Amino acid sequence: MNQPQKPLPPNSQVRIGHVHLKVADLERALAFYRDVLGFQVTQRFGRNAAFLSAGGYHHHIGLNTWESAGGSPPPPNATGLYHVAILYPTRAELADALQRLLHAEIPLEGAADHGVSEAIYLRDPDGNGVELYWDKPQNQWPRTADGGLAMVTQPLDLNSLLTEKTN
Repeated sequence: MNQPQKPLPPNSQVRIGHVHLKVADLERALAFYRDVLGFQVTQRFGRNAAFLSAGGYHHHIGLNTWESAGGSPPPPNATGLYHVAILYPTRAELADALQRLLHAEIPLEGAADHGVSEAIYLRDPDGNGVELYWDKPQNQWPRTADGGLAMVTQPLDLNSLLTEKTN
């Protein structure tokens, strides 16, 4: 393997733009991402693909059945996507997402306070891991003595989260 190249500069504006998922049933996936999580459909390609967005972006999530119609989730112990992480701008908006999940009776797999963020973990209808989270302000992030991150995994108090109010 080649020697590592220099890393991106600290002020780089590189971001992960969107995720595109293979799904077994497009309507079932839309019922989750559109109807439960609240993303808006920005474009459809017939019965085989759809693109969804939050806030008017062209798309954050692509869904398609091009190679996966009627398929099953990958087996355990296989490589692939661990989870999709959806970043909410505020704790209140994460609380709203939790309310949507509870209303739709979507089971949670976990919830954690990582020191830098608070996160809720679940599966979409195709078995893909989904993390819904918000980042705490950077001045609240736990640090080591030398200034590095000291992330943790502590239980997240969902009842406290649910007390947050959106505007």
